Amino acid sequence: MTPAPPTTGDLPDDPADRTLPQLLARNAHDHPRLPGLSWQPPDRDGDWTTLSWAEIHEHTRSLAAGYRALGVGRGDHVLLMMSNRPEHWLSDLALVRLGAVPVSVYGTAAREQITHIARNCRARLAVVEVAAQVAVWEPLLSDADTPLERLVVAEEGAPGGHLPYAALLGEPVPEQFGKELDTARPDDPLTVVYTSGTTGEPKGVVLTHRAVMSNALALDAVVELPPHVEHICYLPFAHIAERMLGIYLPCHRASHVYLCADPTRVGETVRTVRPAQFFGVPRIWEKLSAAVRAVLSLMPAEQRAVIDAASEVAREHVGYRERGGTPPAELEERYARARKDVLLPLLAAGGLDRVTWAASASAPMPVDVVRFWAGFGIVVMDAWGLTETTGVATSNSPRTGFRLGSVGRPVESVEIRAAEDGEILVRGSSVFSGYLQPDGSVRSALDADGWLATGDIGRIDEDGYLWLTDRKKEMIITSTGKNVSPALVENALKAHPLIGQAMVHGDNRSYLVALLVLDAEAAPAWAAAHGVETDGGPAGLARHPAVRAEVDRAVAAANTRLNRTEQVKRYALLSEEWGPATGELTPSLKMRRRVIRDKYADALSRLYQD
Repeated sequence: MTPAPPTTGDLPDDPADRTLPQLLARNAHDHPRLPGLSWQPPDRDGDWTTLSWAEIHEHTRSLAAGYRALGVGRGDHVLLMMSNRPEHWLSDLALVRLGAVPVSVYGTAAREQITHIARNCRARLAVVEVAAQVAVWEPLLSDADTPLERLVVAEEGAPGGHLPYAALLGEPVPEQFGKELDTARPDDPLTVVYTSGTTGEPKGVVLTHRAVMSNALALDAVVELPPHVEHICYLPFAHIAERMLGIYLPCHRASHVYLCADPTRVGETVRTVRPAQFFGVPRIWEKLSAAVRAVLSLMPAEQRAVIDAASEVAREHVGYRERGGTPPAELEERYARARKDVLLPLLAAGGLDRVTWAASASAPMPVDVVRFWAGFGIVVMDAWGLTETTGVATSNSPRTGFRLGSVGRPVESVEIRAAEDGEILVRGSSVFSGYLQPDGSVRSALDADGWLATGDIGRIDEDGYLWLTDRKKEMIITSTGKNVSPALVENALKAHPLIGQAMVHGDNRSYLVALLVLDAEAAPAWAAAHGVETDGGPAGLARHPAVRAEVDRAVAAANTRLNRTEQVKRYALLSEEWGPATGELTPSLKMRRRVIRDKYADALSRLYQD
């Protein structure tokens, strides 16, 4: 049966009362031919496949029928462990249209974390991507403590008799099926997002349609973007940032999502799409800046001088904007020339020449990285929030003001205050419902007045900007009773381009030590520029006397910017980069300090030996 064309129905007057299915229907009705989703099939040699919003609406209807035939109904949790491929994105929306609750799981999650999540959310169905994941999930099908009953496999040739994803689209759509669709209410759960587990087991954060819509509306008030803006979707959907930026905000804005299933190819996708907005966690911006610095370091001195001069003009221009002033006409003219003749051609080579909104969140952004991009006219608007705040709670903004180094002011959906010990508290309409319990109940984490204790330490200045110091649980307390922010020290160390990653240590010790990792892009370029030759790869560079002497100078320079308690007395230089696959970073690229301390316990111990 051919479905009737979608109608907008009676959309609630208050936009915060709207649900995701209502937004899908509106997009299909008002923008039927507008592109909504694009991806590159692995067998199409770089060609893009695109679905319009009308096609998305019909596809998710058929897909919802397939999930309904498997017994999925209103309120059921369904686990999704796939990369950023169309099966993941479309399944998420199809399940929401059914009234079910999609729960994305990080592809790098350990077996113990998967077991915990499956038991906690009581899902009976999981959709996984490849055969290797099937091997991890299969034991849960016979685990008496886990309700999981069935696996759907996205790749062709599903092993072990498991249902192939393609079979979901072959189900006939019952005539009365439409009555089961799109009945979500504003206070229904839209998803459960599990925290990435830097400490302890992941906790299931329950987010409602209302919380998501409140946050979307608040974000629209601080950003300046063209209509139907494109978004490159490359972070995991298990991360609240990509759920907001890659699923919910595109539905809210009727924008165009480009899926990038392999995060290592995001640079290639950026060069192809040339997006007007780009979001990256601090590690992404650090790696991008290191790559650009490496290229610049190999340019002739005359060319570098021209670029440096243009960058100084750009930083001067940004400085006026940061202070809320209007750059003088003479500076505007110089900046326009520098941007047209020098900066835009450089940005175009990387696909960033159309960027009007660049943003970062998840962890403190090193100020030197922010200043670096300001030298290209790109102001990375640092934001802050938690999974529990549906993502962004504070943000810098070209519309409402910014302070480089801060994480901005509260968005309209929340208010913040600092407790006596400096912990930041937040409350508002985009703050979560609570943590999911194994019995299906939701346990609130708010106090009697509705405030959430975030665990982040910071200060709020006289203009309302939030300046973060560190995580409360990660503060180092030395044997002399001094409190030290590890992030402050680590960012000072990483100011030198050779140092890509750093972790300081010193709890209950009389001084701080550090583990340092050479930057994978900048170190070889530095070596080439300084005539350092080694055939030992990263390990050879880490042992080379000239490299170690430069790192000595970098640590000494960082120490000059730190007080005596914060200074690093000794360090170990490592050759292997930390990442999610090896366990030192979460999938959202935050450090797992406990994992690093355990892995390098001997190296840390040696740093304290006389």
